[in-house]
Amino acid sequence: MGAQLRVYKRRIKAVSATKKITKAMEMIAASRIVKAQRKVAASTPYASELTRAVTAVATGSNTRHPLTTEVEQPTRAAVLLVTSDRGLAGGYSSNAIKAADQLTERLRREGREVVHYLVGRKGVGYYAFRERPVAGSWTGFTDNPTYADAKKVADPLIEAVLKDTAEGGVDELYIVSTEFVSMMTQTPVDKRLLPLTLEKADAEDAAAKDRILPLFEFEPSDEAVLDALLPRYVESRVYNALLQAAASEHAARRRAMKSATDNAEELIKSFTRLANAARQADITQEISEIVGGASALADATAGSDR
Repeated sequence: MGAQLRVYKRRIKAVSATKKITKAMEMIAASRIVKAQRKVAASTPYASELTRAVTAVATGSNTRHPLTTEVEQPTRAAVLLVTSDRGLAGGYSSNAIKAADQLTERLRREGREVVHYLVGRKGVGYYAFRERPVAGSWTGFTDNPTYADAKKVADPLIEAVLKDTAEGGVDELYIVSTEFVSMMTQTPVDKRLLPLTLEKADAEDAAAKDRILPLFEFEPSDEAVLDALLPRYVESRVYNALLQAAASEHAARRRAMKSATDNAEELIKSFTRLANAARQADITQEISEIVGGASALADATAGSDR
């Protein structure tokens, strides 16, 4: 029994050390969620107003710009998948990957060839393990993205849309990321960024739906204005998606670490009960041995007296 008690004590010590780590990670993730939420709140109005401006320019222009013109029979589509660089976040990355796989399957059923772009080591590792081709990948900034990171991701995507499909370009651009709904809810979503759907883009800003789009005079030309605005539109949308994903990642990690901490506490209680039972068994056995020894000694003494 003494050996069993030592085993339980070692397990309690190991689980307690793990609990300290998971509790620390839970607190770190909780503190980072607040910062990520502030960044999301700060970037969303800019992205919405920029979308409204692009919509107004595209609506008032007769120019057929490649970033706003629908292709009658699209043959190639680019999908940008946003996952995390680190694990210990529950099903955060796997849910986003699953949503990207579903989108890819749907696009292929519709006759499109799908080109994948990846953000985050989890997505890169998933595609590398399955030997799936990737057109571009970026890692190292998923938990704290900057606008420079978003621009770095958006530039090759815009270039792919501007290229002809015969030269490796794409007709459509989709993004799959995780949208932060609340501390307990993060939802994987897929959205089409390009070609810009004017009706949907206008509907994204609830406050702008009831406002009439202003009329513009374009200088030097409407095409030049679109050339300048639409890349900023893609960058802002990618940046907002990265921020939403970062907030979702921290929330998922906080929830996963809290669950791990709670499980560690339950294990410690269970091992403590087992250790107490083993200790009690040791004490009972020792008492039994003492009583038995005393009884045998008494019997031996009584026999010698006779």
